[in-house]
Amino acid sequence: MRAPEFRLRTTNPGLLALPWDRPLREWTVPDVPLRDIAVGPSRHLVKFVDADDALWAVKDMPPRIAAKEYDVLRRLEEMGLPAVRPAGVVVQPEFDTAILVTRYLEGSWQYRRLFMRLPPDQPKHRARLLDGMAGLLVELHRHGVFWGDCSLANTLFSRDGQILQAWLVDAETSEVHPALSRGQREHDLDIMVENVAMGMVDLAERLGRTALEDVLIAEVEQTRTRYETLWDTLHAEPVFGFTDRYRVEGTVRRLNELGFAVDEVSLQPIESGDLKLHVAVGDRRYHAQRLQELTGLDVGEGQAQILLGDLLAYQAQLCREAGHDVDESTAARLWVIEVLTPYERLAHDVVNRKGTPIQAYCDLLEVRWLLSEQAGHDVGTNKALAALARGVIPTDSAAKMAIAETPTEPFEVLAFDDE
Repeated sequence: MRAPEFRLRTTNPGLLALPWDRPLREWTVPDVPLRDIAVGPSRHLVKFVDADDALWAVKDMPPRIAAKEYDVLRRLEEMGLPAVRPAGVVVQPEFDTAILVTRYLEGSWQYRRLFMRLPPDQPKHRARLLDGMAGLLVELHRHGVFWGDCSLANTLFSRDGQILQAWLVDAETSEVHPALSRGQREHDLDIMVENVAMGMVDLAERLGRTALEDVLIAEVEQTRTRYETLWDTLHAEPVFGFTDRYRVEGTVRRLNELGFAVDEVSLQPIESGDLKLHVAVGDRRYHAQRLQELTGLDVGEGQAQILLGDLLAYQAQLCREAGHDVDESTAARLWVIEVLTPYERLAHDVVNRKGTPIQAYCDLLEVRWLLSEQAGHDVGTNKALAALARGVIPTDSAAKMAIAETPTEPFEVLAFDDE
């Protein structure tokens, strides 16, 4: 028997001890510590294994395709893109196959599970998911990545503050180029719109919501507009007069508000005597990087926006109490010790330790804000904790529309369901 060939990024004993000399279809409980996790439609066999206090996804596929996907996922990780992290590939020459190993994306959901929980008469919630998919495709294309098979089955979602982050989980057809042409981008976008529309219609039929089919197709078509709007915002080169240079700041602020850091700004004169602005945009982690600089915390961009707001409010409180200015670094250090650390633990406890502690604290801040808007004054953290524990989220506040437009039931599910 020909022995398997290993390319593993970790040599943990539990992972190495798995029965790599057997076909994946023969991996069964109790011989292998498998976890039963539902997966969407897949052209390859996928199983999930508990080993070394971690959960791994293992996928059986042809050796050439497995090696290609492993290499692409490594490139995506190096570029910091939202995709599952590759852990290794094991070629099984005896069976003319290979097993790709990736880390399971903790706290993530498949679209079909979210779709089943969203009220059919609330399109704004489906729009949040489509926003996430459009944003993911823009990020891939900005880095020269052609996905080739964007679909609901190949995408996972995780909560990041009050937004949903989409993640690429299948890179079999993906290619990495120095840059993509307009034609390549449009082709990839066409694939996404077609695949997602078919997936949503299929889900509607399975759930007996056939009356929604035309609505769903129209909603998916709007994903094209979402993609193009974001792409144009990132690549616009506005022209303005020499005396209007102040407009540069407004452009940079808009990009920062979207979460993008700005690497470089250039102003080039053109024949008319005006200036053409070109902005080199970095990663979509502007607020996350700022929070990490101040506190050392590594969180999502959506979470960072919420946490920076809380830190700023705490700094203002310190200044009032001290009667003088308190610098950012001092305020950040005290905020982590006196506010974040104890209250994220409490928030995580009241939601039965589901999700992550930092997301639980973000939810606590949103609940406190909603309750305060409803009451007309700051209700305090303890009252918000009690409401979070009971799942009592105000539903009639106009302020709710400003953050997530999430009603009580989906808020509870997205925040607390950890399956």
